[in-house]
Amino acid sequence: MELKYFRLIKTITEEGSIANATERLFLTQSALSHQLRELEDRLGFKVFHRTRNTWELTQEGSELYKLANKLFASIDEGFSIIKHIKEGSKGSIKLSAECQSFFHSIPAFIQKMAILYPEIDIDVSLGATHQTISQVLSEDIDIAIVTSKPESDDLLSLPIFKDEVLAIMHQEHHLNKLEYLDASHFENVHLLINSFPLEGVAVYEKFLKPNKINPIKISAIPFTEITLSMINANMGIMCAPQWQLGPFKLSKELVFKRIGKNGLKRKHYLVVKKEHRNKKYIHDFISSFEEDFSVE
Repeated sequence: MELKYFRLIKTITEEGSIANATERLFLTQSALSHQLRELEDRLGFKVFHRTRNTWELTQEGSELYKLANKLFASIDEGFSIIKHIKEGSKGSIKLSAECQSFFHSIPAFIQKMAILYPEIDIDVSLGATHQTISQVLSEDIDIAIVTSKPESDDLLSLPIFKDEVLAIMHQEHHLNKLEYLDASHFENVHLLINSFPLEGVAVYEKFLKPNKINPIKISAIPFTEITLSMINANMGIMCAPQWQLGPFKLSKELVFKRIGKNGLKRKHYLVVKKEHRNKKYIHDFISSFEEDFSVE
């Protein structure tokens, strides 16, 4: 039974007659009379007892009217839910990362998100990357990408993937003869990093600092292309996951060395305040991020 028939029964009942229903249904009385006859012929019973001035539901018609009310109430509720979902799809996300490796890949991800979710506005915060957790707690940023799971009851940490930080050097570098690098091997190297402070540099925070080692020279080079050129000239080494260098053309003279006998491995987490996790636009962002950055 089509919706139009339920709408017809409901409207005639509430307006009192078929003549009064014409304006609400935007159809002529003749068209509505035709619909009602067609319906009653299909059903095999009368929906209304009608006289010249009154229209009363038959017993069967009364049941159809109750069903019509339930049906349209359910439809209204469904559209209300859809409206809330759509409204929840809109939002702005301030994003930052503890590891600056991500800033090379994030622009392409944001471009993809702009196509898939045009109602989500993503703003990347490049400053104070070593303070990302406190920024999430204070709501200066919405989502942080970190390599250490924070201990806070207010935060939700979602594991994204694992990777390994490697030392990248020229094949003529004196450390190239080694199978892997111990912390002591960094004492006499020129270490090239993206930026200070050192607390945001994985090889320092997770490998050199615990072993109380400081390289003889550390230079902050914000542009990976320049860093790679310097390494290609055997002017230092950098430490980074191999996937970070995917967008760059690498010289065949560059080599990768494991850091530590078992490797310098990291887990990456997306961190968000628990109270915001179920917002639809946050959920959509996280789902897409997991799809794009699920490298091992």
